[in-house]
Amino acid sequence: MSPLTRDEAQLRARLLDVHEYTVDLDVTGGEESFGSSSMVRFTARSAGETFLDVRPVALRRVVLDGVELDVGLLSGGRFPLELGAGQHELRVEARMPYSRVGEGMHRFTDPADGRTYLYSQCFLDDAPRVYACFDQPDLKASFGVSVSAPAEWTVLGNGVAERVGEGRWVCAVTPRISTYLVAVVAGPYHSVRAEHGGLPFGLHVRASLAEFLDRDAAELLEVTRQCFDRYREIFDEPYPFDSYDQAFVPEFNAGAMENPGLVTLRDEKIFRSAATETEVQDRAVTVAHEMAHMWFGDLVTLRWWDDVWLNESFADYMGYQVVADATRYRDVWTDFGVARKGWGYDADQRGSTHPVAPETESVPDTATALLNFDGISYAKGASALRQLVAWLGEKAFLAGVNEHFGRHRFGNATLADFVDSMARASADRDVHGWADAWLRTTGVDTFTPVVAGDAAAGGWRAEVEHVGGRPHRLGVGVYDRVEGDRSRLVLRERVERDVAADEGAFSVLGEGPRPDLVLVNDGDLSYAKVRLDEGSWDTVRGALSGLPDGLSRAVVWNAARDMVRDGQLAPVAYLEAVRAHLPAERDESVVQAVLWFSRVQVTDRFLSGRERAGALELLVGVCRALLERTEGGGEPGVRLTAVRCLLASSSDVAELVAWRSAGSVPGGPVLDAELGWLLLQRLSVLGAVGEEEIAAALAADRSASGEQGAVWCRAALPDAAAKAAAWEALFGGADTLSNRLFRATLQGFWQPEQVELLVPYACRYFDAAVGVSERRGAEIAQVTGRDGFPFAVAGDGVLRRGEECLRSDVGVPALARVLADQLDDLRQVLAVRDAG
Repeated sequence: MSPLTRDEAQLRARLLDVHEYTVDLDVTGGEESFGSSSMVRFTARSAGETFLDVRPVALRRVVLDGVELDVGLLSGGRFPLELGAGQHELRVEARMPYSRVGEGMHRFTDPADGRTYLYSQCFLDDAPRVYACFDQPDLKASFGVSVSAPAEWTVLGNGVAERVGEGRWVCAVTPRISTYLVAVVAGPYHSVRAEHGGLPFGLHVRASLAEFLDRDAAELLEVTRQCFDRYREIFDEPYPFDSYDQAFVPEFNAGAMENPGLVTLRDEKIFRSAATETEVQDRAVTVAHEMAHMWFGDLVTLRWWDDVWLNESFADYMGYQVVADATRYRDVWTDFGVARKGWGYDADQRGSTHPVAPETESVPDTATALLNFDGISYAKGASALRQLVAWLGEKAFLAGVNEHFGRHRFGNATLADFVDSMARASADRDVHGWADAWLRTTGVDTFTPVVAGDAAAGGWRAEVEHVGGRPHRLGVGVYDRVEGDRSRLVLRERVERDVAADEGAFSVLGEGPRPDLVLVNDGDLSYAKVRLDEGSWDTVRGALSGLPDGLSRAVVWNAARDMVRDGQLAPVAYLEAVRAHLPAERDESVVQAVLWFSRVQVTDRFLSGRERAGALELLVGVCRALLERTEGGGEPGVRLTAVRCLLASSSDVAELVAWRSAGSVPGGPVLDAELGWLLLQRLSVLGAVGEEEIAAALAADRSASGEQGAVWCRAALPDAAAKAAAWEALFGGADTLSNRLFRATLQGFWQPEQVELLVPYACRYFDAAVGVSERRGAEIAQVTGRDGFPFAVAGDGVLRRGEECLRSDVGVPALARVLADQLDDLRQVLAVRDAG
């Protein structure tokens, strides 16, 4: 299947004006395919040739203006059309394939009860797997969708779905939306319904998760109402659709998808086991993010995929800001700073980096567009918008947003359209210059202060070097150690200032003695690397946990993180800071992010051999200190985070076995389903359990999560036969694993404790990855590259083989991109190890 090119899309958009679709789906027969009938009414502005997109198992009929066309003309997912000028009606009947990898119409049978569930994912270019269409974002139309389903099923769509007969559902016709936003959810879903602002709201989940949705429904509906009311308050344009359903669906690849009126979210967001407050907060951000898309992306849609940021950067920024404004999660920007932002920083320092808003020519087709749904389009773009708001002020920003909506409602827009609206709303600012500097460039600016006393002036002076080419609005925090308690810091003052794009250095002056800490970008308003002067670093080594504000601590932890990745701070020195300060950290999101970076990045990648073993012991000690501090309750999220890391890091088999037998960690929490599998995974890695224990655990937890846990454990066993079986399941050609089971098997397979067993697979990996990606498509390609890369046996040999693979012209762009990124990260790992 050839991807749609930008040139093809432009030609088709000039020729066609699409008015309406009528789509009828029949999901009552067969486990491999379903019936799909489409009727499209459109106008050809002139006579010409074009094509319809459809990827069926079998194409049954194509009728243009009452004339039967030869179905044998279908080639590569395209059906050619010769059109005269004027109005046309096209009818298509086909059988479409069900998916097991989350592309098109995904079919899932729940192992808990044998019930089957369907949901569509038409994202980017997958709509033709569900219905025949002219699949590009700027050919919007209204959609009327009907579905024939088993009698006991519920059907949901973009418009309110009405049951009109046994198993027969008709969805209300939508306003003009893009083809990639059409959605259908069908199955014996359990629902919780409400009404707000005159609209029906709904929460939906498969039946085996009903008790967990019922437990969480009040929180979810409250957050949904709060976000909805905040958007109504700040946007002039009313909510554009007739309902707001949120369906939590199984084996979903992304976090969520912004289908108008019917958001689909991964059902892991309905927690089967205990969750931290940070995870509940993150779910609220997801709700707000997807709701923002109802305006950013659905009401006003990008014209072509070079403007992905118009969808994702805005939804990411608004998601965090609206949660901070409207819900109880007031400190959500701390989590953004310490966890989300690093995704953008890392992506922006690889060879594949790209501008937030790349030039149109650099996104020539949909296969390339997929690669830009990354940390730059989300986290960096959101950071840039937060900086824009700091620079313009929220009032001017929202005025520009509302003008943008008003000009382009139910239509399409570009970067130029948005910047023009912003410029009209803030005539005293050079918004076009800001956009060129922030949205059309790559890389991360860096600020490095040098602080000294200034005896002549009777005060102190910081000279801050600025390397980069962007303007910034940022804060500089000045802190002193508390007299009598050197582990605590107190804010002397925080100043905000503008730094011009060409300002290579600037000064900060103050009265009184030299401060103990000068923190650039305090408040985390900008997107930049921050270094600490020698005196400030000495201060935070002794008093980091004593900084009074969690967001300030996040900025310091991010600075340390960047220094490790850049080879300026030894990984063991970072871990010493963790040992010194994390046991006293009160912000749950900081604890979670720092432990994750320490365990996954520092320990499993930057360290090896004895150093890695020592790092694991250190982290176990940190976790025990956190458990000791939280014994007796009061900080359940911090305690749960510590227990998870402890279970994933401990090598004390006897203790782990004792906890498993007791069903609890001493002092709590009990080992619920998630913690039970996490403990069993660690025992599997250590070779302390085998197939008998894994099978027993699965028999006790016949759920989708249980199946994933079991394949993870089997793949992790330090046994040659187990590794061979896992490899065959992944790459042997049968291709029976669903997306989720495939990912779990990959994650279990590569374990740093098992280097000798894994070395023979390291160089086989690249050919295997190409093969499975060519057979199974882009989503499996991304998972194979992201979760399957052999970091556990990282070395020069893996690097050379990977470079050879890329030079051979990998035929799947999604795999080529993620492999290039992983090889960049591997070079960084090897450089850090060499420096150590």
